[in-house]
Amino acid sequence: MTSRVTRFGHSCVRVERGGDVLVIDPGVLSDLDAALDGVRDVLVTHEHADHVDVARLASSDVDITAPQPVLDALAAAGAPAERLHPVVDGDHLDVHGFEVRVLGEKHAVVHPDLPVATNVGYLVDGVLHPGDAYVDPQGHDVRLLLVPIGGPWLKISEVVDYVRRVSPPRTAAIHDAHLSPAGVALVKTVLDGLAKTDLVVLAPGEGIDV
Repeated sequence: MTSRVTRFGHSCVRVERGGDVLVIDPGVLSDLDAALDGVRDVLVTHEHADHVDVARLASSDVDITAPQPVLDALAAAGAPAERLHPVVDGDHLDVHGFEVRVLGEKHAVVHPDLPVATNVGYLVDGVLHPGDAYVDPQGHDVRLLLVPIGGPWLKISEVVDYVRRVSPPRTAAIHDAHLSPAGVALVKTVLDGLAKTDLVVLAPGEGIDV
């Protein structure tokens, strides 16, 4: 069955298939009112605020699947323990009808002087959201790769090599709040040329079928 993937700014995406829906990485740079409307399940890749609005999620009634540091922050903010579900690399889950594989362990290095956060990626029915890392799909079929294209940890040559390694049939941009429109256009030109892809840049609220 076809899934609809809609982006709500930066790294936040909503995946819908029939009556099933989940959201990945609802952070403070995203349109959370629209993204979380009617949602019961949220996946979070890591603890940084642009990927998880802790105050908002802690006071909501959604179930949250995430690495333990994210759940610790949510618990400290008052989220009930029964809504918090820890994951690690290698987990294989059924989240409200979606097959979810958990991949990876660490955030990409920002600087050697900074601690490296825990980061997992999620493969949801063929859609891979890597968070802030170059997550290995480990042989699983990726129909759509959500490609981070901007940020203090990111180097465009590494993004090109990552897209080449995964070699998905389709790519869409995420993690672009740090870039101007001209910057996004430049990254698309580089990726399309060197990685032989056709990067889709979704405006907030815009989606594609996978």
